[in-house]
Amino acid sequence: MIALLGAESTGKTTLARALRDALDNSNRTVACVDEFLREFCDAHGRTPRCEEQRHIADMQTQRIAEAARHHDIVIADTTALTIAVYSEQVFGDTSLYATAEAEQTRCDLTLLNALDLPWQADGLQRDGPQVREPVDVLLRVALARADVAYSVISGLGPQRLANALACVQRAMNPPNPNTRWQWVCERCGDEACERHRLPRG
Repeated sequence: MIALLGAESTGKTTLARALRDALDNSNRTVACVDEFLREFCDAHGRTPRCEEQRHIADMQTQRIAEAARHHDIVIADTTALTIAVYSEQVFGDTSLYATAEAEQTRCDLTLLNALDLPWQADGLQRDGPQVREPVDVLLRVALARADVAYSVISGLGPQRLANALACVQRAMNPPNPNTRWQWVCERCGDEACERHRLPRG
């Protein structure tokens, strides 16, 4: 299972669908699990309340598990870990981390989208560019706490997909099956570097 994480407006959905299309040409069945939060916001016309966050996280996890039962490769357009991070960021609630981090360890590959794409509005789901760096930090802290290796995916346009595919191919054919491998962007995975590389306007 391939999990795509990242702050808002970092290209998770676009990358998830591009990866699905690219990998679907193989002899494996591929599924893309969309973000349940988007469905929730569309249905209710609002963002979730604090007490609704656990249900959203559970639904995301259940849909990923269901897809995994019927497909060889599952690409998750976010996981419960993102909901846990936003619960802390927005509500100061850290109660979702334990379960979300345990679920994240089940992923075969975690891709963290870099902050090098321009922020774009997207209805109810986006809070603004000012939340991206704090959310990115919380994601990295949670991944480190759970001891989950991850790969930072950067690049504009087709280069982002190419970088992600290189990571996927390397994970599918590791040089040493007993060694955990982590790939970052062509420069580094340092947050300061990613801020430096944001488009200037």
